[in-house]
Amino acid sequence: MAEFTGITNGKPAVTIYHNPKCGTSRTTLAAIRAAGIEPEVIEYLKHPPGRIRLVELMEAAGLSPRELIRAKEKEFAELGLDLEGSTSNALVDAMAEHPILMNRPIVVTSMGVRLCRPSERLNEIL
Repeated sequence: MAEFTGITNGKPAVTIYHNPKCGTSRTTLAAIRAAGIEPEVIEYLKHPPGRIRLVELMEAAGLSPRELIRAKEKEFAELGLDLEGSTSNALVDAMAEHPILMNRPIVVTSMGVRLCRPSERLNEIL
């Protein structure tokens, strides 16, 4: 995975995969900014990470596709992902094609990658 090891203005470089309609994502973004860091904000619904990057993020965060996917989204059932035989590859493909299925926010720093749900998980990598 492409690591973020740089420092910006004395602060660690931070990237957030953000959905501005999500309260947890907004809270996490605000916490990053409150720490004096202006992150790279990737609105993943407009700029999806793609399959390879998605796999890199999951591996770095120690997440399985089932842990990252949002099972509450209507697309989850519509795509048949709620069926017992859904494979990890099918889940990753679905998230790559339908980024609304990704849980959020995902934050990347030089200290690691976390799905910041709840937003306090940010403290582990900031």
